Amino acid sequence: MYIPNLRQATDEGYDLIIATGFTWSDSMATVAGNNPNQKYLIVDVDWLSGANLMQAVYAEHEGSYLVGVATALKAIEDGIQNPRFGFIGGVPGATITKFEVGYVQGILSVIPNAQIVDYYVNSWEDAASAKTQAKTWYDTGVYAIYSAAGSSGNGTIAQAKEYRLEGRNIWAIGVDSDQFEDGIYNNAGDSAVLTSMIKRVESSVIYALNAAKNKTFKGEVITFDLKGDGVGYSASNPALSNGIVDQLEVVKAKIIRGEITVAPTLAAAMRLPGFPQNLRAVDD
Repeated sequence: MYIPNLRQATDEGYDLIIATGFTWSDSMATVAGNNPNQKYLIVDVDWLSGANLMQAVYAEHEGSYLVGVATALKAIEDGIQNPRFGFIGGVPGATITKFEVGYVQGILSVIPNAQIVDYYVNSWEDAASAKTQAKTWYDTGVYAIYSAAGSSGNGTIAQAKEYRLEGRNIWAIGVDSDQFEDGIYNNAGDSAVLTSMIKRVESSVIYALNAAKNKTFKGEVITFDLKGDGVGYSASNPALSNGIVDQLEVVKAKIIRGEITVAPTLAAAMRLPGFPQNLRAVDD
């Protein structure tokens, strides 16, 4: 499916052809290699080569650090004693590991002895399994769950909505885009999504389009981080108080200035004092 679509787009002569996600990588490498005069951009891939193939990756660990900080600060604000936090991933791998280890580092920067649990659905499209796991965790005292699992993560939000509607003080954390509206559970417009890790894919698209327009396009790997406004967090939910947002902006500025360094891999994170040694994340 991927190669025919890329070939069709190539035949139609677009200025730039864009694909998102590692599932496109092999097909993109093949088609770009066979069409050296056509410009291509692939997002979330950094291991290919070619003078006509630009690759864009994001510092999801930095954005995830911020939502980890936000969640921990909210637990303190709510007076939660010994809060527990969860992470639900899709398919284990280096990309999703960046989300998890960033989130965990953010939590631990606020609550060094926080308890953290994780689970991988092994699918990007199994919302039912994520919902079941979220229910189990919420029922056993987990305060907030961050999901980076494709549409599987919708199950976490669905369970959080049910429990918020019942009056339970638990939260879901969104990913990639602002999922505030996905978490609305009553007529008042209250949302079970406290905040979301924002990944601004449009940043890489605009960069590549400008490069093509200005004739500066080349085969390179570009990383879009906090400093480049490639990642961030959402503050749509009024439950994320001004006090928390103010603290998040301080942390964000420190990351941008290099005063806080967020480890992007499990191996690097596990060398940090107090980092959990039993997470299911992998760097492969």
